[in-house]
Amino acid sequence: MVWEIRTRSPYTCINSLSMRFRDRPWPEQLNAIDRVMRSVSDVTDPEEMVSVYWRGVSDIMPGDQYLALSRRGVKPPEFLVTRSVRFTDHPNPWTQRERLPRLSGGLLGEIAYADKPVIIEDLPARLKADDPGYFFLHGYQALVALPQYESGKGINIGIRLYFAEDGFDPSMVPMMHWQASLFGRGTQSLVLRNQLQEALAALDRELQVVGEIQRSLLPASLPMMPGFEAAAHYQTSARAGGDYYDFFPLGGNSWGVFIADVSGHGTPAAVLMAITHAIAHTRQGYLMPPSEVMTHLNTHLSRSYTTAGSFVTAFYAALDADTGRLTYASAGHNPPRLCRGDRIIPLDETASMPLGIDGSESFGEAGIAMEPGDMLVLYTDGITESMAPQDFEGSRELFGEHRLDEVILATRERGATPCVEAIRDAVERFRVATPPTDDQTLIALKRVER
Repeated sequence: MVWEIRTRSPYTCINSLSMRFRDRPWPEQLNAIDRVMRSVSDVTDPEEMVSVYWRGVSDIMPGDQYLALSRRGVKPPEFLVTRSVRFTDHPNPWTQRERLPRLSGGLLGEIAYADKPVIIEDLPARLKADDPGYFFLHGYQALVALPQYESGKGINIGIRLYFAEDGFDPSMVPMMHWQASLFGRGTQSLVLRNQLQEALAALDRELQVVGEIQRSLLPASLPMMPGFEAAAHYQTSARAGGDYYDFFPLGGNSWGVFIADVSGHGTPAAVLMAITHAIAHTRQGYLMPPSEVMTHLNTHLSRSYTTAGSFVTAFYAALDADTGRLTYASAGHNPPRLCRGDRIIPLDETASMPLGIDGSESFGEAGIAMEPGDMLVLYTDGITESMAPQDFEGSRELFGEHRLDEVILATRERGATPCVEAIRDAVERFRVATPPTDDQTLIALKRVER
């Protein structure tokens, strides 16, 4: 007969175990269970985890053998036999499902679709020679089938089989059901974790390629500008990012200096950064004047490439390195810092919306003459918005423009490269080893005596 599990069992064992687990002293029980838990704690392969677990259970309650069924990926009334001590070859149920026996109906079919725990104590009387599961069940006296539920359905079923001389203790079955269900959930969580790790690894490989393509769009080297020192720093917060800087030859000793920051992070920002690069490099003629360069970029980005919520802040300047004259336009970008003596002069005389928001936006121009000894620092907001670790109230302080200005002033006599390195080091110390939350780009230009 088939019995459902009840809170109190009205029946006795077929044959008592020579030493029931529950009759052992509790320290011995604890040690036995602890050994099993310790063994599975560092296992990452689900199939190995099941094997380790079953060996541990057999040590705790000897005399039983096992069988496992699954309804995953098949249509009723079919089911798969995923594990059996009678397999001569043991396919991996997760990676070799096509090799698993696929059965339908019979006693195992009833158990597979019962959606509840099942005990069969008189198995020989229930099992017929033509039963589809006869090979897996004959020779045993009893079984305990315990479902592992997913959304209320017993998708996987673990079956413990008993010979007549071994027997089982029905009063242990409720705890067995609890234990097997928790283990089943743990195994499924391990499967999902491994699948997630594989997906993340594949995504990371793709992002790494995107990042390599993106970095190939940046200048391979900084231009030689007689009368000026130049230095740059570029770091993304992920494999790929949305910051962009560039230098354009404008003829003679004149150069276009461009810095931009695409909203957002990761691959979407990197794609829009690449588009911005392409638009800038396909403008006909010299990239002059700066206001027209900004209009050209804004028109194309607004027309075809930006979506709701996406935009590009940018700053573009034309520098005559012979005279030091700098003409610039800004599209919502952080004002560069011009260090002159002990003063910081923000280049903020032009203010327009970022690129890609309104195709009809106009861009103004302003100019300033850089004197010998002046240091100009262009940056993205990943520098000034770098955050310190949380304080005891849970807030996080920003690096800010005042700290940036302090570093520029402290390094104004040392040159462009020491200035960039000092800013980078100051930001890293401020973050106290926490990872950056935004891309970070710096350009420093120092006018020197010729």
